[in-house]
Amino acid sequence: MTDASTFHDAAVIGGGPAGLAAAIALAQAGARTALVARRVPYADNRTTALLGASIDLLESLDVWSRCRDKAAALEVMRLVDDTGRLFRAPEVRFSSHEIGLDAFGYNIDNRSLMLALEERAGELPNLVRFDDEAESVVIEADDVAVRTASGQFLSARLVVGADGRHSLCREAAGIEVTRRELNQTALTFNVGHARPHRNVSTEFHTPHGPCVFVPLPGDRSSIVWVSAPADAERLRGLSDEQLSGAIEKQSHSILGRMTVEPGRNLFPLAIERPKSFGCDRIGLVGEAAHVVPPIGAQGLNLGLRDAADIARLANDAIASGQDPGADEILRRYDRARRPDILSRTFAIDIANRSLLNDFLPLQPVRAVGMHLLGAIGPLRRFAMREGLTPTWRR
Repeated sequence: MTDASTFHDAAVIGGGPAGLAAAIALAQAGARTALVARRVPYADNRTTALLGASIDLLESLDVWSRCRDKAAALEVMRLVDDTGRLFRAPEVRFSSHEIGLDAFGYNIDNRSLMLALEERAGELPNLVRFDDEAESVVIEADDVAVRTASGQFLSARLVVGADGRHSLCREAAGIEVTRRELNQTALTFNVGHARPHRNVSTEFHTPHGPCVFVPLPGDRSSIVWVSAPADAERLRGLSDEQLSGAIEKQSHSILGRMTVEPGRNLFPLAIERPKSFGCDRIGLVGEAAHVVPPIGAQGLNLGLRDAADIARLANDAIASGQDPGADEILRRYDRARRPDILSRTFAIDIANRSLLNDFLPLQPVRAVGMHLLGAIGPLRRFAMREGLTPTWRR
């Protein structure tokens, strides 16, 4: 990954999980690939719940075996109505065993996942690493010219924009974005607890958003606590002892006494969607292509499906002698990703709105809907399968 060759079949801008996965998938299939991403120590303690198809992708990239021992299985998912409203939904439990799976997926700390991806990327001879940031992206007739912050130049027939919600690649392609602020903030941190989680993920639905307890190895869980911005700021400012008490109370002590671990992060929530997921030799993946609230563990799982699709289409094009950055290839990519991203964004938005809306006539509607989901086996199993992999991808 030190060859400074300047022309490539594909260049990936951005070194997060989705970008690294895309670069590995492209290079592993034989595409001459560049990765423009600065190596930085990953000290963040956040975690990601990787669902079925994401595990399949990581296995195909020879990544999962390198980090699986750092992950906890997600065998059961509980939804608990903790709104305190007049009409409350019954608890709903989803079990992976009901649809013939050992687990829905696995929860892993992002640092371990990144280390595994970086290790695999370093083994691929046709993946050239530019340990730098992209400063300019210029679309030309037959390729895209990229200049890095240190003055290095490269070009590629296809550029994969994995450079986040303020994407330079997206801007270069002139792709407009619709954005809606949600007036909610997610506080994330990890805890140790006295009782075992037994691989059960529990999501409490509160009037301000979900509070989710996701298993980690041992008697530990990762927390995503969504609330009003002022409340989130207040919670982050609590002492370890105070926050431990607050999260134990929020959990109704289902995991016993809790101890907050070091590291807290705040994330204002929004929904963002570009008008196109690919055009003018640029395909968008990860948060350059979609920003969604942390509900249902869809964010990075969508990003990994982006990576899988763009790599598959580009590699198929190269194998058949086509230009991987051609308009038709990117139109296929847009068609492949649009139903998945729009349907997931819509479902997440509706689920979130149902929590925030205290309009009385809507409360029994939500309660009945949750009751039917929990009580009717075929409907429940359909929801589980769709949550893992959309029908059209199966």
